[in-house]
Amino acid sequence: MTLFSSIFGVTAQQIDQIKILEPTNYKNAINNKNVQLIDVRTSGEFNSGHIKNAQNVDIFKRKAFVAYFKKLDTDKPIYLYCRSGSRSQRAAKLLVKLGFKEIYDLKGGYLNWKSK
Repeated sequence: MTLFSSIFGVTAQQIDQIKILEPTNYKNAINNKNVQLIDVRTSGEFNSGHIKNAQNVDIFKRKAFVAYFKKLDTDKPIYLYCRSGSRSQRAAKLLVKLGFKEIYDLKGGYLNWKSK
């Protein structure tokens, strides 16, 4: 185990599979194709505003969260976001464990999205 992985609890493989995108790049990516776009915030947060076409899958509802993602195509890119980026990073690490190969996370989350 490397120093990096022991400090941050991630492996090099996870780092390769999870990409953090600036809002402009994220917007371009989700607007240019039919993507798996997931908001991992609570339903209350989602209902107060979200990115168009996003599905709400609350990371705090762990069983339902895992069950939802087991139905998705692990070979297809997935785009995640939360309020500020913390929960979506946790979700991304969980998705690596579930077999997803290409995960994109919105840098700074929905707060950063709204401010741009």
